[in-house]
Amino acid sequence: MLDQIHWLAAVTVLGVLEQAYFFLQVIYARRLFRVSPPKISGPPEFERIFRAQANSSEYFPIFLALLWQAGLFFHQGLAAALGLLYLYARYCYFMGYKASSSERLAPIYFSAGVLWILIAVSALGILHFFLSHYVGLNVLQLLTA
Repeated sequence: MLDQIHWLAAVTVLGVLEQAYFFLQVIYARRLFRVSPPKISGPPEFERIFRAQANSSEYFPIFLALLWQAGLFFHQGLAAALGLLYLYARYCYFMGYKASSSERLAPIYFSAGVLWILIAVSALGILHFFLSHYVGLNVLQLLTA
């Protein structure tokens, strides 16, 4: 069983570490710009870092759910590769947003595209499972015949 999910687990750990890095960046920015909790407003530089972290945190559960569904129902390797692309895009998004609000746009669009691909792969894998398990229709056999 573990050999079927080890790549998904590794990408999950990398994602958690990335989230921790983003959290730490907010802590450092709070100190640098003297913005004490619970305040969430301050200089634009702080607010961009805070929003980049918050936005990334908001999408993280969606990413995890799609990563695991795509990996379990479609293909672990493809899901893990897409997961790495997503994490890289989110890192670029964070760093771009940290520098300027306009520099976040290309990475956010790219990461959204990766999420849509994960949605499609997940849906195809789940559909294939339901068709083969409950209807007895193996679409892969039909396509290769």
